[in-house]
Amino acid sequence: MAKEVTGPGRRSEQFETLRAADTDRQQIADQLKGALDEGRLSLHEYDDRVAAAYAARTYAELLVIVQDLPRPGVSAAEIHARRAAEARRESSRLPTAMVVLWTVWAAVAAVNLVVYALVRATVNDWVYPWPAWMLVPGAALTAVTVGVQVIRRQRRRY
Repeated sequence: MAKEVTGPGRRSEQFETLRAADTDRQQIADQLKGALDEGRLSLHEYDDRVAAAYAARTYAELLVIVQDLPRPGVSAAEIHARRAAEARRESSRLPTAMVVLWTVWAAVAAVNLVVYALVRATVNDWVYPWPAWMLVPGAALTAVTVGVQVIRRQRRRY
């Protein structure tokens, strides 16, 4: 309902004061029927809410009737699965500080490799492979990253 009513330039608070149409009341009644079929409402509560839906004059009155109900067809298991998936995604995401450190390390390593390649291409003699030393901070950064991820996974379990 809100998406159909709110247009460009309209605030969401304004649409709630607009008068509801018969099709809007029917949509709410259908949502209530779905909630009854799913076992979310008792028959008595369904009757009361449907009567209130057909008596509602504004969108605000209609929205109050269904505010404690999930969208039709959404089960508690689906909601739990979505929250668990979001928690897993959040815990596997690297903290911003780690992303910055990896970015700095990659930039410094890239500059070292490019300079080494240019020196190696222009010098006819053996050149010490100094970019290999970039593996030391890379290994330390890898260890810290793995440690952070392990700690975050353990914290999520509790």
